Amino acid sequence: MRRLILLLGTLAFALATLLTSVAYAQSKPATDTANPAAPANPNEFKVEQQKTSGSVTVEGKVINYDAYAGTLVVHPEGWDDVPQDQPKDDKTPPTEASMFYVAYMKSGADPSSRPITFLYNGGPGSSTVWLHMGAFGPHRVVTADDTHTLPAPYSLVNNDFSLLDASDLVFVDAPGTGFGRVAGGPDKNKSFFGVDQDGHAFAEFITQFLAKYGRWNSPKYLFGESYGTTRSAVLIALLEGDYDLDFNGVMLLSQILSFDNSVDGPEFNPGMDLPYELALPTYAATAWYHHKLPNQPSDLESFLKDVEHFSMNDYALALLQGDQLPADQRQAIAEKLHEYTGLPVDYILKANLRVSGGEFEKTLQDANGLTTGRLDTRFSGPTMDPLSKEAEYDPQSASISSAYVSAFNDYVRKDLKFGEDRTYKPEINTGIWDITHHGNPGTPNVMIDLADAMKYNPNLKVLLNAGYFDLATPFFEGVYEMHHLPIPASLDKNIEFRFYQSGHMVYAHEPSLKQLHDNAAAFIESTENTKGK
Repeated sequence: MRRLILLLGTLAFALATLLTSVAYAQSKPATDTANPAAPANPNEFKVEQQKTSGSVTVEGKVINYDAYAGTLVVHPEGWDDVPQDQPKDDKTPPTEASMFYVAYMKSGADPSSRPITFLYNGGPGSSTVWLHMGAFGPHRVVTADDTHTLPAPYSLVNNDFSLLDASDLVFVDAPGTGFGRVAGGPDKNKSFFGVDQDGHAFAEFITQFLAKYGRWNSPKYLFGESYGTTRSAVLIALLEGDYDLDFNGVMLLSQILSFDNSVDGPEFNPGMDLPYELALPTYAATAWYHHKLPNQPSDLESFLKDVEHFSMNDYALALLQGDQLPADQRQAIAEKLHEYTGLPVDYILKANLRVSGGEFEKTLQDANGLTTGRLDTRFSGPTMDPLSKEAEYDPQSASISSAYVSAFNDYVRKDLKFGEDRTYKPEINTGIWDITHHGNPGTPNVMIDLADAMKYNPNLKVLLNAGYFDLATPFFEGVYEMHHLPIPASLDKNIEFRFYQSGHMVYAHEPSLKQLHDNAAAFIESTENTKGK
């Protein structure tokens, strides 16, 4: 997808790569940069750590914290099953990955009762610079709300909505991203760049981190955005099922668990009509925001309820009939879609009632020479090619990425004292992502993983956060997936839903950032095991 990202926690790159294409691992001893131990093999990565201190004011309350920037070293699944007496080539690095992280821990807090949350973006192939500098870190970069942010110098401010008031925070970069790297032979990437491989790497990272910082008995949470929600489902099933490690909660932002539900997939997979139905409410919200509806409703939420009902009923039934749909009904559906999306009736008919995400982004504001954003459809930008069929870039990604990347590169070196003379990679091209999951080579669907984790641990709570203006992972798609998890009805109460008038990165809209913080903090407070204190 476009400029493959999660150049901001997006799923764009994930879909492009996903559609084309541990056992509990023993960790090496931790080594501080202040007293590094020489590795047995000079080509091996080493564990690093740099400690600094700071403070943040969250909604009027000052919180002092210790910050730890460093790397941990993880290995492919089953690496420790290789016989230790097997001959080694000292010239070839072992297959392993260093994973960069920044952890913030409240000074003086009791680690046995203080919650800890592991946060990550997605891609796959994205670092976690977006959640770190835009959502919950102690400092936040200021960007324009729905237009292109001015170039440097960028403004880095105290984050009034850091989640440090509710939990210690660990921002984790995926293998190969950030200051992390992957080492090994020619096939080294295959050991980490895949649905299952990625899950095992993060599971090993988390268990190493808990041991290094003495956090085994802390209330524990996962927070994933975009492909990070896919990762969270795989990861929580691994941690609970294979590592015997229960978590208190999983927070999902801009969810996609089944890639068959992507609105970018059906045009390559005829007969898959559900994605069009799930994307329609986002089309409607976007047309509402840009005042492209023939009859503009005053209230967005009630309008979307009507659209959702139409999507799952009349629209779904019409698409189900395929070319057997009578001409008069076809015309009526097209006119209703025009009423909900603002797209011309003739265009909708030409598209056979099925408009992809890229087509919608290109067409909605075409008369004004503008392309609509994907990650956040509130954004617009000049159309690259007026004759193109689909959008050729994402105006939101183009509008704010420089601010995030520039601000973090400055902050990590000056404030966290880490990364001098190194290159920070906000995203990487992982190549063809291995979509095989549990031996199934088909399009990834990790709904079963989350369901299994919830059944394995009936106390596990889930919080779904979604933006109305997210066309990378439409909000109604996440709702649909949650309502179709194979779990008993008694566990439905374990799932909470929160919606925002923002996009994929809901925190890019400051009022939504405050709501996201308040909802996440309340979720953590309500799911802590206070009886264990």
